[in-house]
Amino acid sequence: MIKVLVVDDSLVMRKTISRMLSKDQHIEVVGTAVDGRDALEKIEALKPDLITMDVEMPVMNGLEALRHIMANNPIPVIMMSALTKEGAEITMEALNLGACDFVTKDFSGIANSLAAKETELITKVKNVARNKVIFLLRKLDLVKKPVILNLNQKIKHEVLSIGASTGGPPVLQHILKSLPKDFPLPIVIAQHMPKLFTQSFAQRLDTVSQIHVKEAEEKETLTPGVALIAPGNTHMALKRRGKDVVVEFVEGTQYIYRPSVDLLMSSTASAYGEQSIGVILTGMGNDGLNGMKEMKAKKGYIIAQDEDTCVVFGMPKAVISANLADVVLPIDKISEEIMRVL
Repeated sequence: MIKVLVVDDSLVMRKTISRMLSKDQHIEVVGTAVDGRDALEKIEALKPDLITMDVEMPVMNGLEALRHIMANNPIPVIMMSALTKEGAEITMEALNLGACDFVTKDFSGIANSLAAKETELITKVKNVARNKVIFLLRKLDLVKKPVILNLNQKIKHEVLSIGASTGGPPVLQHILKSLPKDFPLPIVIAQHMPKLFTQSFAQRLDTVSQIHVKEAEEKETLTPGVALIAPGNTHMALKRRGKDVVVEFVEGTQYIYRPSVDLLMSSTASAYGEQSIGVILTGMGNDGLNGMKEMKAKKGYIIAQDEDTCVVFGMPKAVISANLADVVLPIDKISEEIMRVL
């Protein structure tokens, strides 16, 4: 049984979230808290396996409470985030502080939308609670010096394509921070996120990385040393136009997850063939599996994150189980492997 503490200053939201979680037989809501200080007191008494945490609360807000939890008694935390630009920026800060994941608080009265949100919340709680290794991230040397590129080596590969979902933001930050300023390849990234959130995420990554990181734009040309993140809820593909390769946004109803890692990887394979490097990171489900099959068929090089450092091992596991990964590594070794294959 997964014991959950629900923290929110709104009585309606506390009841809504608790009711949703209680529908699953493997989840027990052991208590609720009205603010961060109340949550810290109840953690001691209730000893929950996981916490859902609102951001804006009186007395002590969600970020302050999260700092206390991570410093003194690390427990998996899922943030409940407003679907706004300000909410996106705060959520990125929470993920940086150690939150495992987030769920947007767009609880509309429409039955289909409410059912989908309930499924998302339950799925994330169960996946994060099963695998608490997100806290291994806190033990890693996240400020280590970037690896040095030997420009005398022959560079065969021409693009780095990365896919991630649950638990992906801190892993992506670690990888991009480790790349040198003169990194010679363009980078494209599909991270499952809603609209507004990816812009804030890209800005944060740009601030902490030596390379330039930005949200991708329609028809934008890929440039060495620039990382493009697919806009939230938007499918991004690559298309070759003469000597250049450009970003193309696609309306594809066949893709369940948005942005689709499958589409990014398959279009990367089409545009670059054996000159592709594909990286599959933590996330639930199997998004990226079919795209990686196409990349492997074109003899691209595939790196998968290992189980011990994944918050959710679903996406890498699917690729590894299909014998597509050339190498399986913990997150603190992935950037080194990228430089090695160059």
